[in-house]
Amino acid sequence: MTLSVLGFLLVVLGGIGTLIAAFRTSVWWGLGCLLIAPVSLVFLIVQWNVAKNPFFVQLAGGGLLLAVAVMGGRVH
Repeated sequence: MTLSVLGFLLVVLGGIGTLIAAFRTSVWWGLGCLLIAPVSLVFLIVQWNVAKNPFFVQLAGGGLLLAVAVMGGRVH
């Protein structure tokens, strides 16, 4: 259970980091990422240098969640 919570927190923190990076780049990028989901993917591709760190945090959290799901949730 604790690893799944950690994975979830990493995904959320990565998402918040992406929003912060988008708003630092431009108010329009920030609003687009906040309101329209596919804009976050476009932001990741176009602004890779700014968005790569939050993306890797989300990726680590997703990988952790996947690992817990594959193990059947038996990790404590």
